[in-house]
Amino acid sequence: MSIFKFKQFEVDQTGCAMKINTDGVLIAAMANHEGPQHILDIGTGTGVMALMLAQRFPEAEVEAVEIDLQAAQTAGRNFQSSVFNSRLKVHHLGIQEFQSNQKFDLIVSNPPFFVNDLRNDEERKGIARHADQSFFEVLIRKANDLLTGNGKFWIILPVKQADEVVKIAAKYPLHLIEQVNLHSDLQKPTFRQIICLARNHAVREKSDFYIYESFKIHSASYKYLLKDFFLAF
Repeated sequence: MSIFKFKQFEVDQTGCAMKINTDGVLIAAMANHEGPQHILDIGTGTGVMALMLAQRFPEAEVEAVEIDLQAAQTAGRNFQSSVFNSRLKVHHLGIQEFQSNQKFDLIVSNPPFFVNDLRNDEERKGIARHADQSFFEVLIRKANDLLTGNGKFWIILPVKQADEVVKIAAKYPLHLIEQVNLHSDLQKPTFRQIICLARNHAVREKSDFYIYESFKIHSASYKYLLKDFFLAF
């Protein structure tokens, strides 16, 4: 079995088209809110982001949505085997079908982002990685419907898609209040953006985050961000 061990939990990746990746752990470690009580992870995959958020926010109930049956089942097992199991719940459906009377203080997503791009030969991995143009419209609309008044929606995307999502969000209106530009190292351009959308008009915060300081040597910022999760740090 493919087991990834963290300091406070383990993640079995068996049956998941998309494995644990840097994008997911970074947004789960960065996404913030002032004392969230209810958190939603859209497209949970293995469940790793939901587990990290359950660890970070011990007072919060964490729900997760996953369209792929095998991934949803795997996430459910990972939730049940964790010390946070009483606060975790997974729903096997797409976000467009998700209905809840509960509003969420914090919503996170590491979504498929290759819009109208060449489809992956493996269908399940294709669903996990690719999105139709309408997907982001649905995602933003649902997030807006599900957020509390002071809720925050955090999402990680390539720069081009992040720009599009910010434009879509303005219609609802959700405003960009934080933007983190992710770089492999100091010499590399931004390859992803982590953005935070909210209803308030807070001053936009912009920062840069570097994963490596040199070849295969993680930056001090990366180690600090993930020190509560990764055994290596």
